[in-house]
Amino acid sequence: MRNQKMYEADDKMISLIRDNYDLLQMLGSFGISLGFGDKTVKETCDDNNVDTYTFLAVVNFTINGYGEFDADEQLFVPTLLHYLEASHAYFLDFQLPYIRRELQESLDESESLAKLILRFYDEYAHEIRRHMKYEQKTLFPYVQSLIEGRPANDYNVETFSKHHGAADKKLRELKLLIIKYLPQDGLHNNQLTATLHDIYENEVWLRQHAEVEDHIFVPAIRHLEQQAKQSDVTRNISGMVFKAGASQNPDTLSDREKDVIISLVQGMSNKEIADHLCISVNTVITHRRNIARKLQIHSPAGLTIYAIVNGLVDISSVKL
Repeated sequence: MRNQKMYEADDKMISLIRDNYDLLQMLGSFGISLGFGDKTVKETCDDNNVDTYTFLAVVNFTINGYGEFDADEQLFVPTLLHYLEASHAYFLDFQLPYIRRELQESLDESESLAKLILRFYDEYAHEIRRHMKYEQKTLFPYVQSLIEGRPANDYNVETFSKHHGAADKKLRELKLLIIKYLPQDGLHNNQLTATLHDIYENEVWLRQHAEVEDHIFVPAIRHLEQQAKQSDVTRNISGMVFKAGASQNPDTLSDREKDVIISLVQGMSNKEIADHLCISVNTVITHRRNIARKLQIHSPAGLTIYAIVNGLVDISSVKL
């Protein structure tokens, strides 16, 4: 449930944290140290060279899902850029490895399904790294060039914003696959439950991170671009699109779609599947799109788990 309180510069920083303990990690990303005693938000921000208005804009937006801030005038982009860069480092260097260690401790790796779950997580982690590394390599340097008054001529934030989407789809799939297909007993069950809780928390964190980028960072960059009279869009980042498909009952899979899944699990390419089933490559691609839309599963590891659990293939025939 949303806090529904708008914090101000004269509020005590300790009150903000007491009311919203999950903001502790955010303090680190802003570069704000603990030990601020009874200082106000403004005093604490000033002590740590953080723009107070920008800090409160992100905090109030994260807590309430909206905020009262002026992207065109008062948001301080260097503070936003530092916050996002530090958030990426936190997630890539700490959270991703931490969750994987938790999964390893929660699962019996001698079981084939457990191996597939870990493989699925590794695919998820790779996708998140690719998504964030793109921003670090392309978007963040571009923003820094705007801050320094030397904008690049071959890029703008509209290119990023138009195709920017939440990168947590695989995380949702992983969570559902564990809940539905991998029940455990005893100690491992407790560990897995705790791991699932952390996965849920990471899902929330990723969504909030994407919303801050979309609703605060991007508008602020648009204003910088207007100031620099930067308007050309010449690069395409469609590979970063994460489309959400419509959910349907998996039981509606056709026999041909099941044949395609079996072939994919066996490691066949689109052309090999087409030859095997005596259909065209375009038809194979259409079937794969329909499968992803119906099952909400978009990776080979996820489809392999689905095929095993639903009896389409025998686990002994799967290469792990």
